[in-house]
Amino acid sequence: MVSGKRPRRLRKPVKMALWFLVCCVPVLAFGLFCQWLVIRAGKGALYTDAREVPEREVALVLGTSERLANGRKNRFFTYRIDAAAELYREGKVRRLLLSGDKRGETYDEPARMKEALMERGVPESALVLDGSGFRTLDSVFNARDVFGVKRLVIVSQRFHNQRALFIADHAGMEAIGFCARDLSARRTLKVRVREALARVRAVFDLSLRNARLPFPGPPKGPVH
Repeated sequence: MVSGKRPRRLRKPVKMALWFLVCCVPVLAFGLFCQWLVIRAGKGALYTDAREVPEREVALVLGTSERLANGRKNRFFTYRIDAAAELYREGKVRRLLLSGDKRGETYDEPARMKEALMERGVPESALVLDGSGFRTLDSVFNARDVFGVKRLVIVSQRFHNQRALFIADHAGMEAIGFCARDLSARRTLKVRVREALARVRAVFDLSLRNARLPFPGPPKGPVH
């Protein structure tokens, strides 16, 4: 007589498959939905040729470390600085708001960005520093709430600009992105994985948690 019971050795794999379907598939679907939302935010608002960028008073340059953990130059940093300097030389912006992480005298992203831009001929009078840009969300909300910027160009690599534009849209800002030269996805796999996770966090913070900048600091007035 054939028993209707499932063999014991098959129960565990079946249970594992069911748990995967119940738990992992919705998480994966939400993650992919977040990627789509962020990519959509950049549609029609990203430029790769400085000559085609509409004029704005201010460009927000998103910070990163000048050097990698192994001591080598960070080309993401170099290419962003090159892009910001090009925008200024083309007369597309009059001020560059340099936003990054300032942890003290030994680590100061905005200060290094300032030095690198001055080495490329951008005058000090055109540079404004924001040392509280610990996250991209901080940088965007600082531009609005601390520096009074409502219309701006955001300067970073394309994948980063997409997320920054998503945040700017939620902040009610009129933003476009100028894309700095990028590196191949194959050579920057860790960065791409972090970016995918950062997009999920951005959607959660802004769309679900309605996050705002925790410590905006005293307003410094419009950047002129």
